[in-house]
Amino acid sequence: MKKVLFIGGTGIISSACSRLALERGIDLYHLNRGKTSSLRAVEGVKQIVADIRDPEAARAALAGHEWDSVVDWISFVPEHLNVDLFKGRTKQYLFISSASAYQTPPLRQPVTEGTLLDNPFWDYSRNKIACERALEKAYADEDFPYTVVRPSHTYDKTLLIGEGGYTALKRVLDGKPCIVHGDGTSLWTITNHRDFAKGLVGLLGNPKAIGEAFHITSDEWLPWNQIWAMTAAAFGVKDIKFLHVPSDILARYDANMGASLLGDKTHSMIFDNSKIKALVPDFKCTIPFSEGVLEIAEFYKTHPEWCVEDKRMADILNQIEKDWTR
Repeated sequence: MKKVLFIGGTGIISSACSRLALERGIDLYHLNRGKTSSLRAVEGVKQIVADIRDPEAARAALAGHEWDSVVDWISFVPEHLNVDLFKGRTKQYLFISSASAYQTPPLRQPVTEGTLLDNPFWDYSRNKIACERALEKAYADEDFPYTVVRPSHTYDKTLLIGEGGYTALKRVLDGKPCIVHGDGTSLWTITNHRDFAKGLVGLLGNPKAIGEAFHITSDEWLPWNQIWAMTAAAFGVKDIKFLHVPSDILARYDANMGASLLGDKTHSMIFDNSKIKALVPDFKCTIPFSEGVLEIAEFYKTHPEWCVEDKRMADILNQIEKDWTR
């Protein structure tokens, strides 16, 4: 039986991976601060309570353990990596990076794992690249057994696709124009977290994955206009109105929205999943967005506490509409 540690483990992606790992008989541990909400709690996981950002506390909590795989879900800068903590104590350290680390915009499609890593627009992506470089060096210098996984836009029933979250959706529900970057025709890849889990769990403890990087995404590509139209229809809006605004204009209104758009969502991104499919033959995405968006709609309809409008974002979107239609 494989013994696996997830640093984190209760997020949108990691919760699905936790459930599948347990289904497949993996002896799974979570290392986190023990403050998980019941929404994504996973039954059957062995809990280790410690703050990974406190090296002494983490070392004490992990004393006596060795692992077949450690999955680091929550490192975002090189200083977060735990090479010293797990050196000699795991056969595989799997780092969750991001597909936004790829060249943006890419010179060639589809994107492969050999595509240059270079994102001049988003600090988040550049920090993930720096983490990957640090692990490559640890592998070269110390034979530290790393694997990199690069998710793209991966969702569960709680995650509304697009900028603005529920606030943007409420505009649509109220009959206001849906603000979409560009002309809404750029292609985007959306992956259900349960599909992603098949790829990641298949990499756990796999010696052929050491020193390698993989993206794990759906093979379904949708234009943003269609993503929003499908979302609106799932919430009962059949006649959605669009207001198309260039991404660089939208970026002027909010720095975070600008980084997310210019550094990720503005450009068409299509991925070649041949590498993960070759190593994990049972990886196949079977949940199209047409099904996944129905789960999202059902969740929000039955969880009114999640239907909260962000006044600041609402004001920004209203101002964009006012300025752009003037």
